[in-house]
Amino acid sequence: MKMVKTTLAIVTTAAVLGVSGFAQAGATLDAVKKKGFVQCGVSDGLPGFSFTDAKGAYKGIDVDVCHAVAAAVFGDASKVKFSPLTAKERFTALQSGEIDVLSRNTTWTSSRDAGMGLVFAGVTYYDGQGFLVNKKLGVNSAKELDGATVCIQAGTTTELNLSDYFRTNGMKYTPITYDTSDESAKSLEAGRCDVLTSDQSQLYAQRIKLAQPDEYVVLPEVISKEPLGPAVRRGDEEWFSIVKWSLFAMLNAEELGVTSKNVDEMAKTPKSPDIGRLLGIDGEYGKDLKLPKDWAVQIIKQVGNYGEVFERNVGAESNLKIKRGLNALWNQGGIQYAPPVR
Repeated sequence: MKMVKTTLAIVTTAAVLGVSGFAQAGATLDAVKKKGFVQCGVSDGLPGFSFTDAKGAYKGIDVDVCHAVAAAVFGDASKVKFSPLTAKERFTALQSGEIDVLSRNTTWTSSRDAGMGLVFAGVTYYDGQGFLVNKKLGVNSAKELDGATVCIQAGTTTELNLSDYFRTNGMKYTPITYDTSDESAKSLEAGRCDVLTSDQSQLYAQRIKLAQPDEYVVLPEVISKEPLGPAVRRGDEEWFSIVKWSLFAMLNAEELGVTSKNVDEMAKTPKSPDIGRLLGIDGEYGKDLKLPKDWAVQIIKQVGNYGEVFERNVGAESNLKIKRGLNALWNQGGIQYAPPVR
C-alpha cells in the first residue's frame, strides 16, 4: 500500500507541474525530425525582426533564431517554414502546436512565462517601450503628451504600459487600437492619432516604412522593460534546451571571436579550451542536447554569431542603424550574456 501511495504521489506531482506524463519529453524534437523542418512563428511584417524581402524570403533577427535552431537540429539552416502571426494569434498558435517555436518580438513577462503554458528560451533583444511622433507636433518629451490620441497595437504589453505611464504622470490620453503594427503606423501617418507607441525597435522599423520618415522622431523616454525572445511550449525540456542553447551558441561565439568566416579554421585549431568545447572539438556537449557534435559550428557557419546577426538585421549594416546599447555583450558595456558550454 505504501508503494502505491508513492506512485500516486509521483503521478499527481507530474500532473500538477503540467508535464502530463514523462513519455512526452522529446516529443517536439521527434516531430520536427519526422517532418523535416522547424515550423516557426514570426511577425506579420516588421523590418529588422521578421519580414519578407523582394524575393519573398524571410529576413530578420527573429528569423535568424529559427534558422539557428534548424542548423543545430538538421545541419541545414534552410529547413524552416514560417508562419506570419499577429500579436493576437501568436500564443494560440504555439499552444495549439501549429508552430514549434515562437520567435516574434515577444516580451518575456511573468504571466506569459508562468500562466500560458509557455516558457521563454532567452533574450534575443533587450528593448523598451517608446513613442514616435511627427515633428510638426512640436513635442520633445513624452511628458508633453497630456491629452494625446495614441495608436496602439492590440494584444500586446504596450496597452498596460501606456496606461501605467500616463496614470503615474497624471496625464490623460485617448487610445486607438489596431490589430497590426502596420495599421498603427499608417494611422499615425494619416493623422488619426498624435503618437504611436510600441517597443522602440519596432518604432524605428515602422518609421522607415513611412513615406517621409525624416519627418518623424522617436522621443527619448523609455517607459518599460521589454526583453524580447523565443518561446516554446512548456513541458518539453529537451526542445526548450535546444532552442535556448541555439541562441546561447551565437552569443558565446561572439564573445570568443568565432565568426561565420573563421569558424572552420577555429574548428581545426581552437585558440582556447572554451572555443574547443563550443565547436565540439573537446567533450560531448552536443550529445547532452541530442544534437550532432558540430551543432554550434553549423549555427555559426550558416547563420553567424550574435554580433553578425544583430548588425546585418538591425545594426550598422541595416536600414535601421540601431546601436547595440544594452544588446552589447556584458564585457562591452551591454548586458547580453550566455552561460558557457562546458
